[in-house]
Amino acid sequence: MRRVITYGTFDMLHYGHINLLRRAKERGDYLIVGLSTDEFNWEAKHKKTYFSYEKRKQLLEAIRYVDLVIPEESWAQKSQDIILYQVDEFVMGDDWQGKFDYLADETGVEVTYLERTPEISTTQIKADLNDKNLADIDD
Repeated sequence: MRRVITYGTFDMLHYGHINLLRRAKERGDYLIVGLSTDEFNWEAKHKKTYFSYEKRKQLLEAIRYVDLVIPEESWAQKSQDIILYQVDEFVMGDDWQGKFDYLADETGVEVTYLERTPEISTTQIKADLNDKNLADIDD
């Protein structure tokens, strides 16, 4: 069984996320998603999520490409997770190009960066909603 792992926040889930998950799953038989906890997002990434960890986990678990969701609580845990879950391939979007190459040396895992869906991102969605005042809804 070929195991693949990816990590992310997956807030405001959109078709770019689905494309990444589908393409990651195509690279193996079993896809593990390390989902950034609320605390990790805030303390390490300085990001506040719209949806809580539990809600984001629920959404990911409902996607047919995802076999297992685990909490991501630190940058350093990736090597441990790769060994623990006997991962064959580590996959991230190409906006992270080169950032995780060290995992190949540390764990022997294959490291792959997949091209992002160019016209969509959570950051862009938030900016568009703010710019167009679409986030303000009158009752």
